Amino acid sequence: MTVAPPAVARSAAHAPTRATVARTPRWWRDLSTAAAGAGLLFVVVLWLQGGGLATLGAGLAGSTTSIGRLTGLVASDLLLLQVLLMARVPFVERSFGQDELARLHRLVGFWSFNLMVAHVAFITVGYALTDRRNPLAELWTLVWTYPGMIMATVGTGLLVMVVVTSIRAARRRLRYESWHLLHLYAYLGVGLALPHQLWTGNDFLTSRGATVFWWGAYLVTAGAVLTFRLGVPAYRTLRHRPVVRRVVRESTDVVSVYVGGRDLHRLPVRAGQFFIWRFLDRAGWTRGNPYSVSAAPGGELRITVKDLGAGSARLAELQPGTRVLLEGPYGRLSADVRTRRTVTMLGAGIGITPLRALLEDLPYAPGEASLIYRAHSTDDLLLRQEIDELARTRGVDVFYVTGPRRTDRPSWLPESAGGTSDARMLQQLVPRIAGSDVYVCGPDAWLDAAVSATRAAGVPAAQVHVERFAW
Repeated sequence: MTVAPPAVARSAAHAPTRATVARTPRWWRDLSTAAAGAGLLFVVVLWLQGGGLATLGAGLAGSTTSIGRLTGLVASDLLLLQVLLMARVPFVERSFGQDELARLHRLVGFWSFNLMVAHVAFITVGYALTDRRNPLAELWTLVWTYPGMIMATVGTGLLVMVVVTSIRAARRRLRYESWHLLHLYAYLGVGLALPHQLWTGNDFLTSRGATVFWWGAYLVTAGAVLTFRLGVPAYRTLRHRPVVRRVVRESTDVVSVYVGGRDLHRLPVRAGQFFIWRFLDRAGWTRGNPYSVSAAPGGELRITVKDLGAGSARLAELQPGTRVLLEGPYGRLSADVRTRRTVTMLGAGIGITPLRALLEDLPYAPGEASLIYRAHSTDDLLLRQEIDELARTRGVDVFYVTGPRRTDRPSWLPESAGGTSDARMLQQLVPRIAGSDVYVCGPDAWLDAAVSATRAAGVPAAQVHVERFAW
């Protein structure tokens, strides 16, 4: 293991002594959670008001149909909720962050899909028992004679495709761009799968309150997607007219792209956040890629990207003047989540890019910030010259930890660390780490090991802030 000595040359002229940042109100998160819970509670109440509990004891046919109604109601609510989770609603995104929203989206998505399948099965069997027919014949009748059921069948098929390609084993076989494009069909799937309930579902039509709730839920969800996934990005792109200014090669497989435009300093972006970028250079521009800004935003934006696939490789060929579509900014790896005066950052690989921007932008005094940068070798230390300059001018303690990764156990340390525990090494490098905000960014497995080490070193969960470079 190679641990470079800390760069400790300091200059107090470049940093205030205390952070003064606008915090995201805690009640935003509480309100979002309460609203989601209230929606689920309301659909259960609708089922109860429709005699759901009473029909559970009305024979096998009635019980089966009643369970089918309940699973359909809950599945519908969860389908809308999973769309809202990724609709980029600003106060939700700032409250939870994209990492947590993506995790919740995946969890809610699998639950909603499983309940939707259960709904189809229970309703079909329940109706078949009532009509004394074969379940397959009953399913055929439901699809071809009930209003909206053909649309629902197509929508269900699209959702099956999205769920299958979202399984981790399947995702590993797909390029990010292909997976992202396939995943967009979830919107169409939800749009086709649910309307039949508004036309024929008793629980959707039995009361004015139910009708208002469901139509309101659909309109709010559709409005959020149209506004924040389409409208706001289109407005910001037209307003600021971002274009590529220059492309700089940082190493054989890493480039930095500098983007200028009109009044880019007015974009509500903070160091550590990311955009979904689409460069209008050739075919494939519709496939957006998430890249963090790698320098403090101002009159221009910079991203630093490693060649990890077709989408990132093409950036080296971008020409000045290429127009850019921006969606964002997103992410909570910023000053908004800061809770302590001192700061420790752990980065690995291309995960150093948002941390480098944070080192430039965050307010701290000399000696109050530390960076631990993990790489396979010294040749893999990206933006090292810039980091060393920040260490010199702002008094950052920088530790370069290099060497091949461990293979005997999950660890953020290299193989040469020997028997030193992950947590102990953190405490040796940064003795004050337990009282610091800790920002962590890097590959998924490495990040998990680093976060576990920070917790073992005594850092409370509320002080650990992460950004995963995984999908």
